[in-house]
Amino acid sequence: MKVTEQLQKMGQSLWLDNITRDLINSGTLAHYINDFSITGLTSNPTIFEKAISTTDLYDEEIRSHSQKVILNEDVFFQLALNDLGQAAKLFKPVHDETDGLDGWVSLEVSPLLVDDAEGTIKAAVELYSQAEFANLLIKIPGTEAGIRAIEETIYSGVPVNVTLLFSKQQYVAAAEAYMRGIERRIAEGMSPHISCVASLFVSRWDVAIKDKVNTDLQNKLGIAIAQDCYKAYQELMVSTRWQTLIEEGAQGQRLLWASTGTKDPHAPATLYIDALAAPNTINTIPEKTLHAFAEHGQIASELDADADASDVESLLDAFSKEGIDLDDLASQLQKQGAESFAQSWRTLLDCIHAKREVSTNS
Repeated sequence: MKVTEQLQKMGQSLWLDNITRDLINSGTLAHYINDFSITGLTSNPTIFEKAISTTDLYDEEIRSHSQKVILNEDVFFQLALNDLGQAAKLFKPVHDETDGLDGWVSLEVSPLLVDDAEGTIKAAVELYSQAEFANLLIKIPGTEAGIRAIEETIYSGVPVNVTLLFSKQQYVAAAEAYMRGIERRIAEGMSPHISCVASLFVSRWDVAIKDKVNTDLQNKLGIAIAQDCYKAYQELMVSTRWQTLIEEGAQGQRLLWASTGTKDPHAPATLYIDALAAPNTINTIPEKTLHAFAEHGQIASELDADADASDVESLLDAFSKEGIDLDDLASQLQKQGAESFAQSWRTLLDCIHAKREVSTNS
């Protein structure tokens, strides 16, 4: 059995952390689905900025908007929805087979809305209504404003991928926002069957503290944070509140491991995939890491948060003793992540503007 199939049999979904028009048109995505057990994908502004700025595959469609009175942002969302719609068709069989548990694609609201809850809610509803496919998750950051937006967006019936989560506390806030939204729907007699995933970013922890701790602690913090979060996830899944929602017909919010490409060239390429094999979760994986995992990945054991709880606590204490303020760093990483996506967003819109201008002047 292929190692990717082993993960799937365990109950962990593998999603691709990438999308490009060539990935779809070349048949590569279909190959990943058939041969590597990929059952969904995620996107972000950085992924789309690279796809649009480094190829001419989008130029004709961009040129078609050169004479129209339309914002560059709206041009982008049309490009993105076209790509994601094609990918969504490939994932529709698994989406139907799992009753919407799996088979999703994701699209992020404008990162410039990071501190604007009302603007985020409006954008999420509009984007979902524009899509001509149901298996679309709207990505909303788990910031203070984002948490307020998540509850309202779930309540409105829009599936959500909560992004930019970096700690157990941030994850729990996102989970509670999801539950509040579902509880309000149930109270008003509406269907609670609204999908949601919570994306915990892993590798950025290790990048942030690489030069601040002893070598024996390097490349261990991200996994420890994930294990800590997984324990909270397991505890939530067996809670009376969560089980009540399930009994009413809710699916429950699944935990997703994000940022799982290894950044340290001296560490195994499959570090975060091998270590975070866990049922009822998702791992969204970069293409390079996917190939490495398919070739030589090894699942040593299934993640057991209860068995490892004391070791994780001791390890987190060791980082604190090294002067790492974990709560403060989680906030910094979330802020930096939001700023990075905002910069990619501005570069993306500048690229679209330049390509429209070339067409207008030619």
